[in-house]
Amino acid sequence: MPRETLSLAVIVGSVREGRFAPVVADWFVGQAREHGRFEVDLVDLADTPIPLELPPVPPAMEPDLPRPASMEPLTRRLAAADAVVVLTPDYNRSFPASLKAAVDWHYTEWQAKPVGFVGYSGASGGLLAIEQLRQVFSELHAHTVRDYVSFPRYYELFSPDGTLKNPEGPNGAAKVMLDQLLWWGTVLRDARRDRPLAV
Repeated sequence: MPRETLSLAVIVGSVREGRFAPVVADWFVGQAREHGRFEVDLVDLADTPIPLELPPVPPAMEPDLPRPASMEPLTRRLAAADAVVVLTPDYNRSFPASLKAAVDWHYTEWQAKPVGFVGYSGASGGLLAIEQLRQVFSELHAHTVRDYVSFPRYYELFSPDGTLKNPEGPNGAAKVMLDQLLWWGTVLRDARRDRPLAV
């Protein structure tokens, strides 16, 4: 009997020209697929125009914002995910505006879903961005898993061909986080089906 899989959205948060994010994303997507329990959807925010200016606040009983038609594919993919991994750099001790905009344009798409993080930066390995993102997702009724993957001085860790020079540590960290996402993703998917969150 084949093992059940979950839908995992891997969100690439950086959209700047010359970004390193695709290298890290390719590595992580490979880890997620090798794990064997996820159907992976790589969601690159550079492929979707996301306005920074939000519309007027909707009535309290209508938490979702009216979105531009161009965002419909992104919204559909986020809604379909059972679990999410956010891949973020650290810009000036925080995460990119592109990522915050994508988060803020959505609400129910995050609810009662587990979120994991892959960070990279010159010094902190993205940890400053990750800690702030934990607060943001908590406000949206998502559950951030404890473990994460971090690449401090990422430019020293990857070879020119995009492979890790010393993969054992990052591969192990990815496996731990993916195991947590699988457990929480399964439990919360069943809970959303059987007992929808009332907020």
